Amino acid sequence: MKNILIINSGSSSLKFQLIQMPSEKVLASGMVERIGLDNSRLHYKAQDQLTEELEIRDHSEALKVITDHLRHPQTGVIKQKEEIAAVGHRVVHGGDVFSETIRINEQVKEKIQEYFSLAPLHNPANLKGIEVSEKLFPAAEQIAVFDTSFHRSIPRKAAQYAIPNELYEKNHIQLYGFHGTSHKFVSKKAIERFNKENSKIISIHLGNGCSITAIKDGKSLDHSLGFAPVNGLIMGTRSGDIDQSVIFYLIDELGYTSQEVSDLLHKESGMYGLTGYSDLRDIEEKAAAGDKKCQLALDMNAYRIKKYIGAYIAAMNGADALVFTAGIGENSDVIRSLVCKDMDFFGIELDEEKNKNRDKKLREIQTGDSRVKIFVIPTNEELEIAQQSFELIS
Repeated sequence: MKNILIINSGSSSLKFQLIQMPSEKVLASGMVERIGLDNSRLHYKAQDQLTEELEIRDHSEALKVITDHLRHPQTGVIKQKEEIAAVGHRVVHGGDVFSETIRINEQVKEKIQEYFSLAPLHNPANLKGIEVSEKLFPAAEQIAVFDTSFHRSIPRKAAQYAIPNELYEKNHIQLYGFHGTSHKFVSKKAIERFNKENSKIISIHLGNGCSITAIKDGKSLDHSLGFAPVNGLIMGTRSGDIDQSVIFYLIDELGYTSQEVSDLLHKESGMYGLTGYSDLRDIEEKAAAGDKKCQLALDMNAYRIKKYIGAYIAAMNGADALVFTAGIGENSDVIRSLVCKDMDFFGIELDEEKNKNRDKKLREIQTGDSRVKIFVIPTNEELEIAQQSFELIS
């Protein structure tokens, strides 16, 4: 048995799970949120569950607080830090260099830093989590699992952009894809449910970041996010697909700098730009109360997803299942209903009563007449990272 600590480091949050492998037993889990902000909060669950409000200035302090709880006489599950065999890190962008899970060394960290500009909301925080855990757990192996790895199977006809070839061949500008750890995990669960390898699955990951993937026979065939995680679906603060001419207009006619445009598309757009809210729960509540901007934003969000579903059904010549996952995908019956409405031509028919079920387990929510299964599958990126980390060190 080996204990593997999984770290998912965000810009102002740090999620963790301590998982015993290969039994897949979760010894402890939780997160620190609002790092560096007022009212930082620790959520910790082992034998019992607790929440503490603390002043946590940075990721180093956050991980130290977590480590102290893991070893605490009352709340802890280990006695020494050396009982942790490996620390598995989620890293968003691995470019075209990393196609597999890898042990972290100085060269790996340098490459992660090279991709800061491609994933500015993620890679800097991911690297910070790695550097902090190296100091706190010097005896543990540090493992990187890249969100982009799962999408390396996407064929060149789907991955290359229609710009001069040398930009692909020399500068490696192409579709990389993201949320791969989540899409891989839920598609494996769906395939297990089918009990067959030959399958056509459309996996829809909806959280603050959103993406959709066409998965054929367990391999990524196409994906909505591309060179960096900002295009495709409408997200919490990210724009998703936009006419490139808008960028030139913002710079040439309205006087924006390139950095201001980047900030606008990454941090000020999406559902936040449309409504003033980035949390979908607030938007749904306002829409239900008659807010037309919020209702329009929900309609736009679902419409974009529907367009990608149609495209991926064409790409795979059919679909056996839709999979909704991640925070919004698992919990918003409103979005699922809007997405699946008027999709009966494709054999997609939602059972509205099943859709309202709040069960946290894998469930099917299609009608008996639906030719396409509609799954809600809770994602578990941490378990997927633990499985890949354990395979590497075993």
